[in-house]
This record gives sequence, C-alpha cells and structure tokens, in this order.
Amino acid sequence: MPNLENLKKQAKQYLRWHRERYYPVAAQIRAVLPRFQHLDDTQILESSFKLNDAQELVARQLGFEGWQALKSGAHAMTTQTRQNTPRPILSSASAQLFVSDIKASCDFFVDKLGFAIDFVYGDPPFYGQIIRDKAQLALRLVCEPVFVDDIRQREHLLSASITVETASEIKRLFLDFQAA
Repeated sequence: MPNLENLKKQAKQYLRWHRERYYPVAAQIRAVLPRFQHLDDTQILESSFKLNDAQELVARQLGFEGWQALKSGAHAMTTQTRQNTPRPILSSASAQLFVSDIKASCDFFVDKLGFAIDFVYGDPPFYGQIIRDKAQLALRLVCEPVFVDDIRQREHLLSASITVETASEIKRLFLDFQAA
C-alpha cells in the first residue's frame, strides 16, 4: 500500500492533469466522484477541481469514503495487505508498445513479467501481441525514433493503463514487477 506521502503526490498529479486538460483523467473523475457523473469530459475539465477533490478521488479509488477516512484507515490497510498477498490478476490493459526488437521484447515480457505470447507476425517479426490474464499488449517494431523533441511528454503518448481488481493487488503487482 502506498504511504500517505505517495498518495498526496498522486492527488497532486490528478490535479495537474485536470489543470492541463488531460482527457483520460476526466473519465476517472466521472467514474469515481458522484458529483461529476452527469458531466461529459469537456464539462469535467472546465469545472472547478481542487486539491480536496483530487484527494477524494484517490481515497475513493482505494475504497475509502473520503480523504480523512483514508488517513485514519491507511495503517489498517497496510497491515491487511501484508497478511494477504496472492498473485494479482490483471483485469484489463490496452497499449501498443513501440520496440526495436520484437523477439527481445517478447522474451522480456514472458521471462520476467509472466506474460505469454499470443502471436508474432512477419518474417522477420514486425508485430506481435503478448497476454497475461485479461491484459493484452501489442508490440510494434520501429527501426528509428518515433517521436521528436518533447511530444511524448506533452501528449502522454506512451501512457498505458493496467487494471487489477483490488487495492492489495496493486502493491503485489508492483513488487512482482520490481523484483523481476
């Protein structure tokens, strides 16, 4: 379980994304905060969104009613997480990764991170897909830099989302990947 300082940083990141009009954050806000459920992405990004809103978003994503409940219950969640550490199940992921070597990339994901090869296409291979649970990652061969200057950072082009069922699985997945 992330410590309170990391959760504060996460809340500030959501606030920053909202301020920068980063559209994927609008869907997260709508899904978690009831007062935003009736708004579309543009309306959410135009509405007032303060630090306490971002903190509530983080708390609700972790299963707490609000930030204060999270602060008082964070210790109990940490203790519970240590007692129950089953292998996390990825419930979804969708991303296309640009790689310079399909075989080496497949080997890394299979050997280090527990994925399986769904398919590899081409001779020599130039496209493939790896899977783990319900997560799918497409691998696309590129032989030269795809992005110039700072477009990658400005446009969040290499973002990916991996979903797990419970908060305890997030830490387990992080620790498994970190160890690998």
